Amino acid sequence: MRRYFLLLAFLVSFAAHAATPPQLLLDVSRFRNEDLAVKGAVVELYATVPGQSLTYKRRAPKVFQAAASVTLEIIREDGTAAYQETITLKPPVLSDTSVSLKNPVSFQKRILLPDGKYTLRGQVRDQYRAGQNNVVEQPLVIESAAKVLSMSDVVLLARAASKSPEQSNFARGGFSLSRAPGGLYGRGADRAFFYTELYNLKPEQTVQLRYRLRQDAATKDALTSTASVQGLAGQSTPVTGMLDLSKLPAGTYKLIVEVRDAKNKVLSSQNARLIRNVTEYAPAGVVAH
Repeated sequence: MRRYFLLLAFLVSFAAHAATPPQLLLDVSRFRNEDLAVKGAVVELYATVPGQSLTYKRRAPKVFQAAASVTLEIIREDGTAAYQETITLKPPVLSDTSVSLKNPVSFQKRILLPDGKYTLRGQVRDQYRAGQNNVVEQPLVIESAAKVLSMSDVVLLARAASKSPEQSNFARGGFSLSRAPGGLYGRGADRAFFYTELYNLKPEQTVQLRYRLRQDAATKDALTSTASVQGLAGQSTPVTGMLDLSKLPAGTYKLIVEVRDAKNKVLSSQNARLIRNVTEYAPAGVVAH
């Protein structure tokens, strides 16, 4: 009888896993096109597939591999594709699939898009589990930055932005950026890091920055912090920041980054969604492709 219950539990667990489609996280950031003669923006797509949601297949003795096929599309209002690409993502090989923590894997792409309204669509397919796929969609609006002071989207980072001369998809404004997929800060990730860019800030002009973190449905900020930044000549002004999450409860928060003048008037602001989860480990081991 005990053997029967163990077999039943295994079958139920296997059926539940087989019925669960692979996950896909899409993070999108919009930055000003440095060619000011072209109306539009630089769009950074960051697609992450959690390793936990994939099937690991035995490829050799003590060698298990997972693979996901991801198709990314940006669709114009008339239904035509402004961008389309399919890539294969493979998390690190495992020697033991009983390990509960499986690294996610990410892919990043930079695209120049003209002003307009689009739909971002991502589809992920588990290559080792037939018939299992997942489609994620979200709206994407591109508007050329105004000539007044403005700000790019806020990018949430898994670790502090580090100065780097590297020229790659994972660097901006002279910094190397390691994104926090889905804005998730899990167990052991007690600090949130972020990056944004200011536009049309005059050289040597100083503005005040205010960072606010507010939990969903709350009426007061859970955490606030301030900083200041000075404009750079002939380029956008990068802004890096950090907030200590160690004393905050788990939940979903809104990070609000505000730019204020000497009279405390808000000149520009942007929001980002942040998730604090104190039970699951953060995917700090993302393998980037």
